[in-house]
Amino acid sequence: MRLTRERERRKWSRAELARRSGMNAGTVGLIESRRLQPYPKQLEKIAEALEWPIEDSERLLDDDSEARRCTLQP
Repeated sequence: MRLTRERERRKWSRAELARRSGMNAGTVGLIESRRLQPYPKQLEKIAEALEWPIEDSERLLDDDSEARRCTLQP
C-alpha cells in the first residue's frame, strides 16, 4: 500500500504517523492492513501528516506493488 511505503520512507512507525495525524496507532494499522476503510477526514489527516496533497489522498490507499514490479524489471 502506498500509505505504508510513504510512512516507511520517512522511517516513521505506525505510532508516529498516528501521533502526527491525531489518530490511534491501532486505527492506522487497520487502515494499512486494509481491514478498515478510513473516513475521508481520517485520510485527509494522514495526508496532511505525510505532507501529501490532500486532493490526492485517495491514492494513499492504492496498492503500488504493480508499479514497483514494473520499475524493477529490465
